[in-house]
Amino acid sequence: MMARPIEEKRWNPELEAGVRRMWEDEDLYAFEPAADTFTIDTPPPYPSGRPWHIGAAAHYAQIDMIARTARMAGKNVYFPIGIDRNGLPVEIYTEKKHNIRMRETERSRFIALCREALDDLEEEMIAIMKGLGISGLVDSHYRTDSEEYRALTQSTFIELWNKKRIYLATRPNNYDWASGTTIADAEILYQDMPTDLVRMRFGGGLVIASTRPELLCACRAVIVNPDDERYRDLVGRSVDVPMYGNGVPVIAHPSAQADFGTGAVMVCSYGDHNDVALFRELGLEEVISIGMDGRMTAAAGSYAGLRPRQARARVIEDLGKAGLLDGVERITHRTPVSERSKVPVEIIPMDEYYLKQTDRIPRMRRLAGEIKFHPPMHRQILLNWLDSVSIDWPISRRRYYGTEIPIWYCRGCGRPHVPEPGRYYVPWRDPCPAAECAGCGGDDFEGEQRTFDTWMDSSASPLFVSRYSRDEDFHQIAYPAGIRPQAKDIVRTWLHYTLLKCDLLTGEKPWGEAWIMGYGLDERGLKMSKSKGNAIDPLPVIERLGADTFRLWSASEVNHGYDFRCNEQKITTMRKFLSKVWNIARFISRLPAAGDAPPTPTDSWILDELDRTVRECADGYGSYNFFVPATAVREFTKNVFAAQYIEMVKARAYGDGFTAEERDSAVRTLHAVFSTILRLLAPITPFITDYLWRALYSDSSIHREGHAAPARPAREVQPVTRRLTEFNSMVWNEKKSRGLSLKDPILVEIPDDLSAYGKDLRSMHNIGAGRGA
Repeated sequence: MMARPIEEKRWNPELEAGVRRMWEDEDLYAFEPAADTFTIDTPPPYPSGRPWHIGAAAHYAQIDMIARTARMAGKNVYFPIGIDRNGLPVEIYTEKKHNIRMRETERSRFIALCREALDDLEEEMIAIMKGLGISGLVDSHYRTDSEEYRALTQSTFIELWNKKRIYLATRPNNYDWASGTTIADAEILYQDMPTDLVRMRFGGGLVIASTRPELLCACRAVIVNPDDERYRDLVGRSVDVPMYGNGVPVIAHPSAQADFGTGAVMVCSYGDHNDVALFRELGLEEVISIGMDGRMTAAAGSYAGLRPRQARARVIEDLGKAGLLDGVERITHRTPVSERSKVPVEIIPMDEYYLKQTDRIPRMRRLAGEIKFHPPMHRQILLNWLDSVSIDWPISRRRYYGTEIPIWYCRGCGRPHVPEPGRYYVPWRDPCPAAECAGCGGDDFEGEQRTFDTWMDSSASPLFVSRYSRDEDFHQIAYPAGIRPQAKDIVRTWLHYTLLKCDLLTGEKPWGEAWIMGYGLDERGLKMSKSKGNAIDPLPVIERLGADTFRLWSASEVNHGYDFRCNEQKITTMRKFLSKVWNIARFISRLPAAGDAPPTPTDSWILDELDRTVRECADGYGSYNFFVPATAVREFTKNVFAAQYIEMVKARAYGDGFTAEERDSAVRTLHAVFSTILRLLAPITPFITDYLWRALYSDSSIHREGHAAPARPAREVQPVTRRLTEFNSMVWNEKKSRGLSLKDPILVEIPDDLSAYGKDLRSMHNIGAGRGA
């Protein structure tokens, strides 16, 4: 192919649209099933409010780099794209948008409004994906609220039910009263909040300090440490609870910390999970003091109907009036809050469905050790979480927009009826598939109202994309997936639950590798979120600066796995490098075709430097750490190839004062180096590299090429590079100090150790005769 001169003076991001249309016309990223399929279990992003802040867009840009890297490595890449459309965020968004309350709205209408909102938000999310150059199956993306996906979620539940892994139990649960549903431990965040440590006078002269005085009505025991001499005489006795007057036993228990508060602890149902454990261990009778509406119950007496915070203030006031208050200290307390609504979590007894997981923790730890983590340090996030798991996974939720739990109950005997897997069921709306009850023969059924925890859907992603239970041949080639890319904040949820459920269903881990990215932070180092108002919308940035500029910034900002700061000014600076690449291409595109000439010492030097860069990039791409090639290629291209080599051989490439063979050697080397640079950059900046590749080297896309490989044996080349750089800088500085232009002649000595490059250096600097010249 004859290279065409590049007339455009600079890389224009508007050219990206034309490149993207070529990809679409050529169906460049079509997937053909084959035995060597490399599946990427791509995280389906969630459209809630404005979809994606700039950190999330950077995350997906790098996931696309994984796909492009794997293709260039010769892998048959299956890169499905999904949209996560279940759960609480869209319900909250819909309530705000339409000024309605979910539980005050007819269920079918509320679900329709949620779906409508998701459609609008999804459209913008897809636009961002296409703008970024995501090379996955964007046009055929799946949705987690589709009947096909929900049918699979229900089928996995039915299969686990039949395996006796599911059970119904009434237990104290984490409860998010703002959204009206149970949440799992993995959905809790801990925030340091200011609160009052209240010292209260119980009977017998006992003083107890607590941050939850509103739970006095639910106090059923007091514990003290067995080694605490202060309370030895009280152990086994009963003391009166202030304000309520009922007597409770004082029990010696090692969980009481003698150095916290007064060393005596009231045990209430339920202030925290330690209370839950103590109630079970000590056989105490629970008091339900907080209801599902998040307010104090009748058990609280005159405080009934108040929010816990309101009741707390009133109790403190009344304790003072009654002379039962020994003091109040303002402290910072680690408080559990709901990840979604951000309100403090309460613990109340509720009947929920559970998936057994505690018995699988040893196996989960073994599987975690078998998975290759990128970076390896993030395996510890999973291991730390597994160490903390002490209860089974509560999988039922009391919400509307989610996959329904496929169970009907006989109104006569209460027996649950679980249907056959394969289709999508809506128990709250549809009749029971069973004609009669298998227990009593009755024919009157009530459908389950609850939905699944959204992670029950998300944890099926590698099963869905591999067509588990729907297409066995396809499943065999697409599962297990090759890699799971995701952010570190959902290791304890999405990664953990996927590993658990897929292993229970298939007997093997769902992927061999896990790629974990850090958080996108704002300029001050705070995690970006729409609720904080510090999130940057990526679409205008991409439209103005171009996807390649954005992608190059994403790869260059920080080493993989670490948190990164999002700064639009830093993104803008990446345009300078793309301009440098463009200018090199314009220069090279005007050079005549080169013959087969042997390389000069200068050419051999840059080719050795190129191979060193290729090896460095290979290490980075091999671990999907795009910071390594992004940094290495920029350093080599800007500071070695452009600043040193091109300046040294520019005249030779034009044949000015050199033989035809010397000219051809320079031209061949320039193209060899630049074509390799394009291949090294292709996974990171796919638009400009494909545009220039087609203009200079091929009628076919660069994205059909393989990775660049070293062409020469490894040599120690950096000392030469350092000496050449030092010499060139010395000459430029000398000319500057004399008031000379860079083209003016100068008389300097070329050092003996650089004599092999003397002809190019004399031409470069217009050096006159001298020793070594």
